[in-house]
Amino acid sequence: MNKTNTTTTSRRAFLKTGMLLTATFPLLRAPALFGDTPAAPAPPATALPGCCGSRLRLESLTNPVGIGHTAPRFSWEIPSTERGIKQTAYRILVASTQEKLSANVGDVWDSGNIPSDETVSIAYAGQKLKNSTTYFWKVRTRTNDGKSVWSLPASWTMALVNGAPWKAKWIGLDKSFPGDVLRGRTRLPARYLRKEFSAAKKPAKATLYISGLGLYKLYINGKKIGNFELSPTPTDYNKTVKYNTFDITDELSEGTNAVGVALGNGRYFSVRSKGYGFPCLVFQLEIEYADGDKQIIASDNTWKLTVNGPIRANNEFDGEEYDARMEIPGWNTVGFDDSQWLQTEFIKPPVGKLEAQLNKNIKIMETLKPVSIKENKPGVFILDMGQNMVGWVSMDVKGKAGDKVKLKFAESIKDDGSLYMANLRGALVTDYYTLKGGGKETFEPTFTYHGFRFVEITGYPGTPTINDFTGKVIYDEIETTGSFETSNATLNQIYKNAIWGIKGNYRGMPTDCPQRDERQGWLGDRAVGSHGESFMFDINNLYAKWLDDIEEAQRGAGSVPDVAPKYWNIHSDNMTWPATYVIIADMLYKQFGNKEPIVKHYPSMKKWITYMRKKYKKDGIMPRDKYGDWCMPPEAPDLIHSKDPARKTDGNVLGTTFYYRMLTLLERFAALQGKTDDARAFAQEAAQVKKAYNKKFFNPETAQYSNGTVTANVLSLSYGLVPAEEEKRVFDNIIQKTEGEFKKHISVGLVGAQWLMRGLSDYGRADLAYTIATNRDYPSWGYMIENGATTIWELWNGNTANPAMNSHNHVMLLGDLIVWFYEYLAGIKNAPESVGFKKIEMKPHPVAGLDHVTASYRSVRGKIKSAWKKQDGKFVWDISLPANTSATIYIPAKGKESVTESGSDVALAKGVTFIKEDGAVVVFEIQSGTYHFSAK
Repeated sequence: MNKTNTTTTSRRAFLKTGMLLTATFPLLRAPALFGDTPAAPAPPATALPGCCGSRLRLESLTNPVGIGHTAPRFSWEIPSTERGIKQTAYRILVASTQEKLSANVGDVWDSGNIPSDETVSIAYAGQKLKNSTTYFWKVRTRTNDGKSVWSLPASWTMALVNGAPWKAKWIGLDKSFPGDVLRGRTRLPARYLRKEFSAAKKPAKATLYISGLGLYKLYINGKKIGNFELSPTPTDYNKTVKYNTFDITDELSEGTNAVGVALGNGRYFSVRSKGYGFPCLVFQLEIEYADGDKQIIASDNTWKLTVNGPIRANNEFDGEEYDARMEIPGWNTVGFDDSQWLQTEFIKPPVGKLEAQLNKNIKIMETLKPVSIKENKPGVFILDMGQNMVGWVSMDVKGKAGDKVKLKFAESIKDDGSLYMANLRGALVTDYYTLKGGGKETFEPTFTYHGFRFVEITGYPGTPTINDFTGKVIYDEIETTGSFETSNATLNQIYKNAIWGIKGNYRGMPTDCPQRDERQGWLGDRAVGSHGESFMFDINNLYAKWLDDIEEAQRGAGSVPDVAPKYWNIHSDNMTWPATYVIIADMLYKQFGNKEPIVKHYPSMKKWITYMRKKYKKDGIMPRDKYGDWCMPPEAPDLIHSKDPARKTDGNVLGTTFYYRMLTLLERFAALQGKTDDARAFAQEAAQVKKAYNKKFFNPETAQYSNGTVTANVLSLSYGLVPAEEEKRVFDNIIQKTEGEFKKHISVGLVGAQWLMRGLSDYGRADLAYTIATNRDYPSWGYMIENGATTIWELWNGNTANPAMNSHNHVMLLGDLIVWFYEYLAGIKNAPESVGFKKIEMKPHPVAGLDHVTASYRSVRGKIKSAWKKQDGKFVWDISLPANTSATIYIPAKGKESVTESGSDVALAKGVTFIKEDGAVVVFEIQSGTYHFSAK
């Protein structure tokens, strides 16, 4: 059998059917290679690759197609629930065929037996990887219990790398047509392209590379390819254009085949972002046959194009207009008559370089049914989804040709039951559907999305019911990795609101809001917030991509923007917003074990901090701030920002504290890479800044910084700027301000909120943090809930403030709240010296009024669980740690003697080592496994 045919067929077999038969992989239970015990029996034949066992992943993906890295990184988990299991060695095999892999032949790479306990981000170091080639891999791990087991096999397919030239050319039509509106409120219909081609034989392998700008839908022989929406991922198209890769072998047949691509406008053709050009396409299909022959189908000027299709206008901010009377039956199938279509032309390609997309595309991730529909006035119906969501509605309708249904979207309604539109500013947020008639019709848009809870429906023939509508919830196809639940209903609802808000703002970049005429990647919104998100979702690739966007937006002199991708050109040279660039790189390393962003972006980060120092620093102070402590609770319900000087934090304080923090992080980044001179220089600069900062801003008589705002003091304390002997006095000022002037309510804006909850807890006042988190009156997260919020507001007073800025779906005011939920309430925290949860610190804060917390987190090494409760005067705690990890745990107890594990004396428990008694807690070291502790 031909090798190409064997490899391709085998790959599709285990990817699409999930059948891993021992006949195909006879040596899953192979003779020991490490000179130890035989491997465990092979998993059941019906197991899906990557779903169990060792959870093999490459670049954080399972069996990816279209990898653009020439040295991709491998990760896996150790599949054991026993206590104290640690990896002592591993061996990775990469093979060119499935058969060679099953015979333990790593003809592409055999790492050999590597004595190591590492399981995350192991870089490939074998032969030069080839374009469009599928590789098969597995890992054999050796553990301290003497077992040596092969994993299930996995695979990946390379994209176009190593400088491979594209045969395909960018095509389209660089012109407008009658009825198009190119300025102001742009209107441009979708463009439909097609091409037929002949395959001499049934293809053995067919790999497709495609990018359609701004957005595309792909069809092969009439079948939609992929389950993605609104793709490719958004970038600054003058810097980078991402392309997607698909294995479409099964979609092609011998003889004539047809390709159809619909192009939407997206951010590529939109004056609200930055007009790049008219929609365009690059398409390259590489076909391999069993006899070794190859064929390439590439976009060229023989393709046909029309603008006379059903999507008459599409715009991310304004909505979509669809006329079903103009549908083109069969346009994407073989034999369609396209003689009246226009010939495509070669166009000037986008400026940005083509690059394989690593982060996942947007997808319909779930569906919702409406909770009610009411006729607000004759012929005007208001649909309530019951949840502020992001996506669109699918509508079933029956009427006559020409009937036109209008769907307008909003987050909230006014007292009279009509839509509240003022906070959407210039966005029209309206879809139109014109019926073709003749029976039941179903409509949902293709190239737009909305942030909404309510839909105003007009023009609907007959009386609509909730059964005629379904909400389609869209966001990036990322795994939900965390769960969190407590005995407090307010905390639970805040967490639910946060989940909806966070996922609703994943658009291939983290956006500020999904509903109004903005929807931008503001850096400051996601600084510490990204840390909290990392517990909820597998955001590794998404945020690594966003760091690329930020670097691409950096100016030559070093200035880092406030918004990325740079659809809005804002370079205010403040410290707090651009600092997110460094903060997120640190988060990816600490939370996911992903060092690459630090190494990749270190030169531009250093360039930025050097630019800021040389241009702005004066007498040790960094006087650069623009936004202040953004959205500090104002003193009047109609204000967006406080006007009270006593509530405002000095911009010099914000600029300098963040500058100091950046220096300490960059010192660590430099040391991590062995750049000792840089590390020393950063440390010296930080010491000089700390001295100057305290001289200028610290008042030794009052023990407060500047005018004494909570933000000024908590940042100084949390960033390590406060002299050790003054820490208690500074903290006392924070408490006095919060409990007195703010009556135990939130006392900070976006910047201060990044450290408030942890700062209070670290110095012994987790009880106050809990009060702030559970308040239900203004200002608080609970106040939002009291006023009907199902996501997080942009403003603490989002129900009364000026509508110029009161989005009901923002996440920036979460600050470090979600971090506090997981690390301080549940007690799931990456230990300070650890990377990727190799070592875990579990120190829950069982504050008064909270009776239980149950949480889990699927880390890069496996699932961590923490569930504690107060029961009959005891603290009962169930813990699960994945193999190859350990934890330092802090149990509230009177003493070591009062602690039991699984009903027995803790001193007798396997995997538990006593460390110390520290006041009201007892500290133990535990190894991997499941534990049940009880303490008085």
